[in-house]
Amino acid sequence: MFVSRNKRDLMIEAWERLDCESVGAVEISAIANAVRERFGETAVDGPMTIARLLADEGAELRHAEIMGLHIAHAADRPYDAVFRNLIDVSTLARARASLRKMENLRRKFASDEDREGARLLAALARDEREQLISGTVDGVSEMQTEVAEWLRIWLGSPEIFENWLGLRLRSEDFRSRFGDI
Repeated sequence: MFVSRNKRDLMIEAWERLDCESVGAVEISAIANAVRERFGETAVDGPMTIARLLADEGAELRHAEIMGLHIAHAADRPYDAVFRNLIDVSTLARARASLRKMENLRRKFASDEDREGARLLAALARDEREQLISGTVDGVSEMQTEVAEWLRIWLGSPEIFENWLGLRLRSEDFRSRFGDI
């Protein structure tokens, strides 16, 4: 089996084990499968990302095959358009609007019994929260901490979130820190 501990190294190791100078659809798929087996489905990058990494390592790409794989991969991702630009946390007002959209989407997924959509939505929210918590070079701002808390509450109890947020926005603590939004 593979010995690499991170995804990037695993992709390179898998390519090296394939022992090929030219990379096309078959090789990209094999590398994606290695990542899937080790790190799970959500860790698998698209064909173009894998191809770019291998090209940087010196692989010769069979572009037509990789483009075909990319097109097939993109067609197999029905949620991309729904999630594109869903979350905007540049201001508190935009974060609130984003969370409303997310809640509407969560309810739609629940009524449609769409478990995959619900899973992907929750993963997107967790990823956004992680990014907010990790902050920037200057550290995490008060606004980032606030929105990360909103996401935590929404992820844990989406049914009560809107009521909780209403109370939070009217609280003395919130108003003294952020004013009205």
